[in-house]
Amino acid sequence: MLLEGDVVRARSVRRSGADFAAAARGCFDDVIVATGLDAADVGRVVASGYGRRSVDFADSTVTEITCHARGCFASFPGQMTIVDIGGQDNKVIVVEAGGERRNFKMNRKCAAGTGAFLEEIAGQLDTPLEALNDLACQASGSIELGSFCTVFAKTELLALIAQGTPVPEIVKAAFRSVAKRILEMDPLIGRVVMTGGVVAHNPIIAGLVSDALGREVLVPDHPQHTGALGAALIARET
Repeated sequence: MLLEGDVVRARSVRRSGADFAAAARGCFDDVIVATGLDAADVGRVVASGYGRRSVDFADSTVTEITCHARGCFASFPGQMTIVDIGGQDNKVIVVEAGGERRNFKMNRKCAAGTGAFLEEIAGQLDTPLEALNDLACQASGSIELGSFCTVFAKTELLALIAQGTPVPEIVKAAFRSVAKRILEMDPLIGRVVMTGGVVAHNPIIAGLVSDALGREVLVPDHPQHTGALGAALIARET
């Protein structure tokens, strides 16, 4: 993301694959081309995320937890509990009224409830990942997956397919599993803001969490870019 003052001039997303440095450089080049600027016009670059230390052209690095907190606070000032559903992990981040991060929790030990879990589901169903949200919206939600574990869920999926269970019902069960996993990670106190690429492409998850909590769940306009926004704001302020 390229920020000029308070205006987002350009944003870019690329799949990182195994080369974080190349993906970061590609995104940087994308926003430079989109704005017609020269690389030398960029005052400061902050890298975040798992591959942040591989971005050799960054001036500094900041954790994605700090960046998500800063980005969400820019959209929704005040106390909040942030839920970031990522490809590799989930995070629950508690932010104080003044924007200070109080604490956070992560599920680092397995892929349960993450984007990787949904990719596995899509692969087993031979369904494009981007089609999952629309499929789930067609379902009644009459079944549940009994396991959060990606390995065990695969066995359940095969059984459901063998029983002739409609694909939309299976997909919605997978999304309900993700929402349930989030709700069991930590009490979601006060305002809840959901962010990350998984929520951006699968808004049904925010709806399922909202239904379970019995109150509105907030989602930024560009949830996949919230961390990048936080990094850009930190770059501007340092």
